[in-house]
Amino acid sequence: MIAVIDYGVGNIGSVLKALEYLNISAKLTSDKDEIKKADGLILPGVGAFGSGMKKLHERNLVKLIKNEVKDGKAILGICLGLQLLFETSEENPSISGLCLIKGKVKKFDKNKVEKVPHMGWNSLEETEEIKLFSDIDNPRDFYFIHSYYVKPDNADLIKAETSYGNTKFTSLVNKGNIWGIQPHPEKSSQKGLQLLKNFAEKIVGGN
Repeated sequence: MIAVIDYGVGNIGSVLKALEYLNISAKLTSDKDEIKKADGLILPGVGAFGSGMKKLHERNLVKLIKNEVKDGKAILGICLGLQLLFETSEENPSISGLCLIKGKVKKFDKNKVEKVPHMGWNSLEETEEIKLFSDIDNPRDFYFIHSYYVKPDNADLIKAETSYGNTKFTSLVNKGNIWGIQPHPEKSSQKGLQLLKNFAEKIVGGN
């Protein structure tokens, strides 16, 4: 079972619906025991970095998530969920993230992109072959909506990048059992569904 972590932000239900459509056992939950029992975790969401961390703290999920991940459980952060894996964000500089990946979240420079937020379809250009992209043909077009992007300290963690205006930003990261993707696979048609399936079967399931 995959636990889709419910911490009271937007766009969580659509991830659960996508997993149910794929016949993947999943549960939307903030229950400590359910999260501990789960085979893998998905941290989705849209919204502000600061309010996202506040809601995780309010539901006593921060330490739980960090402990489960440190014990080896696979996690996939989506959009805001990806950003929360990092240490800090320019959106709310005084608030610490989950600190599972060293680095920060930066805002798009309006002078270097067409407009902010970056919204619509764009391509993920892989930097190396990974299981998460199995059976997903190029171009790997996914749906984005975001004003901030992640910048890991260790460039080796970058597994895909996306070009927007005069900016090339990190759109997928991986550090061991920790995965994060900036676009929304649950809104990205068949390629997005295949990525969620790959996470469930090849990362969580180990196939």
